Amino acid sequence: MFFLLINSFIGINNVKSAENIKITYSIFSRTISVNSLKEYSLTGKPEKKLKRILNNINSSNEQKLDILNKNFDMPLTIASKLLYSEIGNVVLARLSKIIHPVNARDEYTGKLALRSSIIKGIDLGGGKINLVNFFEGYPTKTVVLNVSALSRILDKVESISELLEFFTNAPLNKIRTN
Repeated sequence: MFFLLINSFIGINNVKSAENIKITYSIFSRTISVNSLKEYSLTGKPEKKLKRILNNINSSNEQKLDILNKNFDMPLTIASKLLYSEIGNVVLARLSKIIHPVNARDEYTGKLALRSSIIKGIDLGGGKINLVNFFEGYPTKTVVLNVSALSRILDKVESISELLEFFTNAPLNKIRTN
């Protein structure tokens, strides 16, 4: 009750998850709704705005849907260990340059948002996480996806599959053995 009273006086909005993804590339940006991304992942049919963005990606519709819907088994206990480990902090620091809240001015804020999104995404997915659940779990109304920063990282790896495998399997194997 006390929290609700303070919340109404201060005017804090309780944001449960991201509603929009602001995709930035250099000086350009487009915003899509998380719901349109989810709908696309379920039906395979993007709305007009999302379709324009997807047309700029050089892969088939099937490959795009595979990436969106690829589930990773991620028990919460292992995810927690990973997110708070040394390697987890390094991964989160790098990811926070690519995916971050709109007004994040520091790496720390980005890392907190990513941790929250991953944990909530795993919960939404019942022990599994995919990109849609990740964005649904993001703790701010709008999340920024910096394509320029993503491109710099993708230049260093051969494929998105390799990137996803690196960020999920390699650190998990180390933690599972400890």
